[in-house]
Amino acid sequence: MDDGPQTQMSAIKTSPVVIGGYKVVVWKDVFTPAELDRIVALGDGLAPMRAQLEYGKDAANHVRITRVAWIDPGPDINWLYARLEEVILRINQDIFHYELYGLEPGLQYTVYESSESGHYNWHVDAGQHNPEPRKISLSLQLSDPADYQGGRLVLEAGDGAYVAEAARGAIIAFPSYVLHRVTPTESGVRKSLVLWVAGPEFR
Repeated sequence: MDDGPQTQMSAIKTSPVVIGGYKVVVWKDVFTPAELDRIVALGDGLAPMRAQLEYGKDAANHVRITRVAWIDPGPDINWLYARLEEVILRINQDIFHYELYGLEPGLQYTVYESSESGHYNWHVDAGQHNPEPRKISLSLQLSDPADYQGGRLVLEAGDGAYVAEAARGAIIAFPSYVLHRVTPTESGVRKSLVLWVAGPEFR
């Protein structure tokens, strides 16, 4: 069976760049525009639903308004998981040097719509509610920044707030304990793919 787009990293001619005191990593051009289109088509085909939190509805809406769908492993998706696993291995080998278990099952396809002022207030991805400790968080930018306003990923990167790279196809990786948010989406729609890498607790 055809696994679709290339699964090897050898075709990628760029390298990750570290920004900020907490090792925020930016890596561009890991995916081609056609591959990004394929990810968006896949996510849209899953009919993203309003994300839920453990709080009551009013509190949840204050913290987060976004729509999500989960992309699970499968024959037509193996190329995407393989590419992301290679990205994680390279970033961890070159930059983080963490002890890791591996990629959490399920990739979160995330949609922030201006019609509902989609946003996610300040939070961290690490926490006791996760089955295994999250150590690295990654966000793949799927939308062209010209197609929306607002909806910016902002991180407290150790030396002040850092507004993350918004170029389509950019991957932003950071330790899961880093405080971050997505500002309200003012016009258009922002789409991203979010994933987490688990490992033993930090010591």
